[in-house]
Amino acid sequence: MSDLVVIAFEDEFTAEEVRTKLMKLQRDYLVDVEDAVVAVKKADGKVRLNQIHNLTATGAISGSFWGLLIGLIFFSPVLGAAVGAAAGAITGTLADIGISDEFMKELSKTLQPRTSALFILIRKATSDKVLEELTPYNGKVLQTSLSHRNEAALKAALSKITTPDNTA
Repeated sequence: MSDLVVIAFEDEFTAEEVRTKLMKLQRDYLVDVEDAVVAVKKADGKVRLNQIHNLTATGAISGSFWGLLIGLIFFSPVLGAAVGAAAGAITGTLADIGISDEFMKELSKTLQPRTSALFILIRKATSDKVLEELTPYNGKVLQTSLSHRNEAALKAALSKITTPDNTA
């Protein structure tokens, strides 16, 4: 079962920076991220979601492969690939894996303009090492499904600001 964590940041860029850090930690096998989405609230109040998975492109590629294969059977591979790509793109656009877009948009409405939030679904993590890497980012936990103890540890790690003169 995955845990949901939503962290808000005071600018438009830090959430993306933290997501990049988490992807590096995932390559080092310290965290297993199921989904990670950055929500940015622009100055005009509009919210933009930056998904980690491009389902439209994935659907188009998968659909074109299957369409080509079926087209080969019926002696029309080009038509099959085109129809398959279109069907796959539509299916990918309609698919919603991981964190619900509606949930993210609704929670992002509470953000201040020119800020961002990171929505993360975490399968498992080496907590102490991951928290150590998140310390410099100074985020605010908006919502989580973590245990009270783990949530308190996350909040404590995010509230520490490390500077060259003061290592927290």
